[in-house]
Amino acid sequence: MEVLTMNGTAAHAAVSAAGKGRRYRLDRPELLAPAGNLEKLKFAVHYGADAVYIGGQSYGLRSNADNFSFEEMREGVEFAARYGAKVFVATNIYAHQEDLPGIAEYLKQLEAAGIAAIITADPAIVETAMAHAPGLEVHLSTQQSTMNWQAVKFWKEVGLPRVVLARETSMEEIREIKDNVDLELEVFIHGAMCSSVSGRCVLSNHFTDRDSNRGGCCQSCRWKYDLHQEHGPVGDPGDHMFTMGSKDLCMIRHIPDLIEAGVDSFKIEGRMKSIHYVASVVGAYRQAIDAYMADPEGYVLRPEWEAEIGKAANRPLNTGFFYSTPGASEHIYEPEEKPAPYDFAAIVREYDPETGIAVVEQRSPFRPNTEVEFVGPGGRSFKQVAGPLSDLDGASVDVARHPLQLLRIRTSEPVAPLDMMRKKIGSF
Repeated sequence: MEVLTMNGTAAHAAVSAAGKGRRYRLDRPELLAPAGNLEKLKFAVHYGADAVYIGGQSYGLRSNADNFSFEEMREGVEFAARYGAKVFVATNIYAHQEDLPGIAEYLKQLEAAGIAAIITADPAIVETAMAHAPGLEVHLSTQQSTMNWQAVKFWKEVGLPRVVLARETSMEEIREIKDNVDLELEVFIHGAMCSSVSGRCVLSNHFTDRDSNRGGCCQSCRWKYDLHQEHGPVGDPGDHMFTMGSKDLCMIRHIPDLIEAGVDSFKIEGRMKSIHYVASVVGAYRQAIDAYMADPEGYVLRPEWEAEIGKAANRPLNTGFFYSTPGASEHIYEPEEKPAPYDFAAIVREYDPETGIAVVEQRSPFRPNTEVEFVGPGGRSFKQVAGPLSDLDGASVDVARHPLQLLRIRTSEPVAPLDMMRKKIGSF
């Protein structure tokens, strides 16, 4: 069996638990996080991601994300390197002929910026990358809907070191693929699920002329619809509003199964998600993976990991296709989305251990005498009632109402830069 070392470097070794036939790695699998902009990249890495995937300003499937300039990519690569992490770029459109001019130069610039790998589905982009940017690894996107070991073997023979399996691949199929092909497997383990097959939906094209497979999905499966029969609506318009979106994927309870099946990279979905979401979810999975790798036999799921994810999630969760094909109960047919139970209130920018005063940057309104929670990497957290606030000039502030305003607040325990402060919804 191929075993991962830290950050995905392959070490050829076979390891099994004595007498049990279970397979373990020598070191942890890769935790791969989304980053819709440079700030999110820094939070993802700071809270424990081994690698992040981003979008450039061309050739990706999230055209509505902020996406990265080449200058921002270079800064992101430098920041990630300080933590021993890598940066990947999604170039996962299905290209029309008009999309291809310029792709070779674009890939060369990614290579020059220090990007470790591209994630792509189109064979034309695969071939161009290999010919013109040999320093870039090429990872096959989930858009190729790869679900069997013969297909994985084909892509290995093409020269790819990693395949991102389709979201529809089962745990049993992952084990079979890993048993038959010595290649890195990347698998989505958390986040939104497409109602279609790995993103091959054309509802967006039909309703809005925005091409899902060229970065323009309008998420029409999440819209609210009226129910109609042949001769008109059923009941009064608006009475039967429903959606047809899938519940979100969450595999925090099944870390041992994923590792023992041979998954090399645990991928979190969500380049459009907030800093709070990315940091909370990455932090929870980081702790779970590290706990398992430290003591596989004594591993126990800790309720605070699930609770942390719940503080950032806003849709019902399930296990996708890993254990069975989702049925009707695994879809959202009526509006079920609820605001996440916590608001992301501020980011810690500075902390003075002698005075216990932190400088925080406001991200949503809060006021003194409100219970807040400070959260940092590694599961560090504590709650306190917010005391008096002041601006950097020392003037008293009754409400932190101005976006990005820098404020001073005393904390009951030490904090550090890039720690988050949050509050319960409705506590303002």
